[in-house]
Amino acid sequence: MENTRAIIFVSGKSSKMKSKRPRFLHKICGKTVIGWVIDSVKESGINKLALVLENESKQFMEHLGDKFVCMEQKGPSSAIADADIENLFGNWDGTLLIVNGDIPLIKAETLKRIVSCHKKENCAATIAALTISSGAGYEKVLKDDSGTISEIVEQKGIFDDQSINTSIICINRNVLKESCNEGYNNLTGTINGLIKRGKRVGTFALDNSGEVLAVDDRVKLQAAYETLRKRIIHKAMLSGVTVLNPSNTYIDAGVEIGMDTVIYPGTILEGSTIIGEDCIIGPDSRIISSKIGSNAEINKSVVLNSSVGDNTKVGPFAYIRPESDVGSDVKIGDFVEIKKSKIGNKTKISHLSYVGDAEVGENVNIGCGAVFVNYNGKVKNKTVVGDNSFIGCNVNLVAPVEVKADAYVAAGSTITEEVPENALAIARQRQVVKENWVIEKGIKSKDK
Repeated sequence: MENTRAIIFVSGKSSKMKSKRPRFLHKICGKTVIGWVIDSVKESGINKLALVLENESKQFMEHLGDKFVCMEQKGPSSAIADADIENLFGNWDGTLLIVNGDIPLIKAETLKRIVSCHKKENCAATIAALTISSGAGYEKVLKDDSGTISEIVEQKGIFDDQSINTSIICINRNVLKESCNEGYNNLTGTINGLIKRGKRVGTFALDNSGEVLAVDDRVKLQAAYETLRKRIIHKAMLSGVTVLNPSNTYIDAGVEIGMDTVIYPGTILEGSTIIGEDCIIGPDSRIISSKIGSNAEINKSVVLNSSVGDNTKVGPFAYIRPESDVGSDVKIGDFVEIKKSKIGNKTKISHLSYVGDAEVGENVNIGCGAVFVNYNGKVKNKTVVGDNSFIGCNVNLVAPVEVKADAYVAAGSTITEEVPENALAIARQRQVVKENWVIEKGIKSKDK
């Protein structure tokens, strides 16, 4: 929005959250409370914004880094001087949008409409988001019989049923400058001064007052989570994703899902996860910050910070741990764990195996119960298995070790040395049979 700047107030420490972390930094669907507000402001078309921090500035600066212009505010959350505007935005004159940082449900289109209404009505200030609140420290807006704002009263204690949360305000920079010159040191005083001088102070009624739900305890955090979760899933379905049971599906804001993918109940998709087209995800699967190719299937499994290629099937009950790269047309079966390993295309690890710190080539078969023994008590070591190799059931590959391409390892072997290309490795004790041993020991079932 042309010639419009925004300030987001990050103030008001809430003991009701019962947390060591500031309420603004609690996460909802993968994004912090303040992050949702910041993104809505930016998506509304305002590309210059600043944060005014009253409490716990150090934690916010550690979280935000140098992404935003920030100013520490020592006084009340509504107090801001014209000099502060000068420091934040330089020599600028236009419309200032002031938003509380604890309303993650506010939509970008709502903010855009508020600013547009403020400019269209040629108001000196516009108060938006007039909603009933049960907290303390907001302002109460009083109106006369004609509906015109007559006064704003700061509330110090617990509100009655007519308390008003003024969490979004538009005000013109020149108006703020004049008010500061006249001695008003906060927004409440500024707006009251405008009313007394006969200046036009408008109001903006929200279509959905729930958009300004102030998150200051765990109950409201969950309420905000539920609303945003529904928005995310609704958007996914409109983009061509089938979600079989939206009430039992959980998708973070940063997740991308391709067309014609089906999400089964109990699925949790978190972080920066990207899922291709025509996939089947779930039921009861959790994927965090991972990339899943097209036509893949993740069934009752966990994938963490890894990649899975096209046409690959994972699960049920598989565990893909961080930094793993599973190729295309791969089978990762039930109760298989992959840790920090690269698995080549068309390889099959069908069941009950552990593959850790390994590089497995293409078209390899790893039998049931195979274990890549990667830890010697001090360090993790690497195992390399070449293309087209066959690892039999119950094989231990003791790292560091390499099985060359087209080699076979017999079932039950413990491999500690390199297996050459095209070779068969057998590393097990020769079978010994002692005839009549059971009878001699007197342990035959009829003797018990």
